[in-house]
Amino acid sequence: MANRILEKFRGGGKSLGIFTHLLSAPAIEAMAYAGLDYVIIDMEHSPIGAEHAAELVGVAERSGLAPLVRVDAIERSPVLKMLDVGAAGLIVPQVESVEQVRALVSYAKFTPLGNRGYCPSRDGGWGLAENYSGGMPGYMSRANGETLLIPQCETAGCLEHIEEIAAVEGVDGIFIGPFDLSIALGIPGRFDDERHMAAVERVRLACERAGKLCIMFCGDGAAAAKYFAQGFPSVTAGLDICVLQSAIQGLAGAALA
Repeated sequence: MANRILEKFRGGGKSLGIFTHLLSAPAIEAMAYAGLDYVIIDMEHSPIGAEHAAELVGVAERSGLAPLVRVDAIERSPVLKMLDVGAAGLIVPQVESVEQVRALVSYAKFTPLGNRGYCPSRDGGWGLAENYSGGMPGYMSRANGETLLIPQCETAGCLEHIEEIAAVEGVDGIFIGPFDLSIALGIPGRFDDERHMAAVERVRLACERAGKLCIMFCGDGAAAAKYFAQGFPSVTAGLDICVLQSAIQGLAGAALA
């Protein structure tokens, strides 16, 4: 299936997504009807493990959403497992250095870009999917071009080296984690501080100059609109469980007023 977020980026369009913590296949299916382009299955800040993530990847894909996965470690195993089950892309948190990013490219990309291990898997339909029509070499080449590797910029080290990191061959984009980035800057939660805004813009420009995708995280649609206006090609607007909580809070407030 086509990678919706990548198609929109290549066409100069905007893509909108959300994180999921709900561990719910029906919730992901419902999101697909609501106008989103992708969902990020979060293994870092939720109880979602590899088996459940694999199930949710399939649900998102069948529903028409690009399934991204935020893994929980800069290690070969979680990267390889989520790619083999068909994730359209991986977001990798807590990146500090160019060396770590080069290791991630080695784990996530097939030769000649990296050293990703090969096994017949769901990602290629165990050799029978359309993306395997060119045989093993064709599948490997397509996987390198269509599967996104997206380090997360949220540490002082990543910000310091962001221009070099964004330019690494095999890196397809950068995801900005504003909460931890603000902590790294010594201004927790102060997203309107000039230092935080300058850091965010620095990351966006580094990606733009490298021709790479840049994804910004924010809390709601109004903030997302501002980031789109700033020039971000993709915004992840919130977390599904918080959206649900807010809607129920509004419902309860109206009912009990």
